[in-house]
Amino acid sequence: MDRLQSSALTLRNEWKVSLWYLWFFVLLCLWAPPRSLAQEKAWEKRWSDILGAAKKEGKLVLAAAPDPLLREALPQKFTARYGIQVEYLGGRSSEMSSRLRVERQAERYTLDVVTSGIQTMAAILYREKMLDPLKPILILPEVADPTKWKKGKLWFMDPEEAHILRLFNSVSATFYINTNYVKPEELTSIKSLLHPKWRGKISFFDPTVPGTGSNTAAQLYVQVGEAFVKTLYLEQKPVISRDKRQLEEWLVRGSYPISFGPRSEEIERLQKEGFPIAAAPYLPDAPESVGAASGLIALVNKAPHPNAARVFVNWLASREGAETFSRAQLHATTRNDVDESFLPAHVIPKPGVQYFDSYDWEFTVTAKEKIRLWLRDLLRK
Repeated sequence: MDRLQSSALTLRNEWKVSLWYLWFFVLLCLWAPPRSLAQEKAWEKRWSDILGAAKKEGKLVLAAAPDPLLREALPQKFTARYGIQVEYLGGRSSEMSSRLRVERQAERYTLDVVTSGIQTMAAILYREKMLDPLKPILILPEVADPTKWKKGKLWFMDPEEAHILRLFNSVSATFYINTNYVKPEELTSIKSLLHPKWRGKISFFDPTVPGTGSNTAAQLYVQVGEAFVKTLYLEQKPVISRDKRQLEEWLVRGSYPISFGPRSEEIERLQKEGFPIAAAPYLPDAPESVGAASGLIALVNKAPHPNAARVFVNWLASREGAETFSRAQLHATTRNDVDESFLPAHVIPKPGVQYFDSYDWEFTVTAKEKIRLWLRDLLRK
């Protein structure tokens, strides 16, 4: 009997303890907000502070491609969203980087945000420590959420995965032709371009400066070899320009009916207007590549409008910003929630296809720069 009473007493005590723990847990849940809610409030507070400071700054200075559609679209959409003005400095990446160098020597700091290609970002801005970390200030949930990106994460290019964010991954034709002068069936290999009939009929964007031209030359060097590049750039007597509009005009007129370097978005517009322009046919020894055009974004350090710059990079990496950027440039975005039906189908990478990534970091900082300098010296002789 004593044992039964003892057991009953033990059970009652255990029940009271369990009940006490249960009440404690309920009170704890009521007192402490869920972790996700606390985090949500934290980012909202931080964003509100940044946005408030950005509006006091009133503007930001953006260095970007000299594209009239982009010059109109980005400032207009961003200002409509946040009421912050954008001073758009359009120009070639090499010009922008030269400006930054000169200003910094004079201890002047006028730029906030840069969008450009990989070579300027890697070989100049990153290497010369002109950039602030971008990753820590990307705080909008739709930007920071890895499920919103095609790679399952934000695609940073630099080794620390913190400074240079890739917003485009688009298929690029190796070159373009005017079909009134060049028939696709005449080109069965990249080496077809070495035929005497094409001597003096080819144009290139300048391969001696960082950018589109040096990307092209380095890709051909890796894919086909040094002897081919030397013959193509010297013996075929191509014309070289730093003006993409000039390349496009020559292509349309047939002055140089084979062209490396025109803007894909401009080619698309010319085709819609009925001009006989086409991408090069598939060439087994020089398959298509993917790249980001000017779709890399970074924060310049010592920026004059740091908070407005933070708001802008968050917006540009958001769905609205990425789509605005993509529509103006006609390049495929790295986000997975943008309806890309407005894009030409051929610029969107196909699943399972192996492309040459001309924006690969190691390729850019090692092989590409060496090839650029080699070709620069070769063309000067």
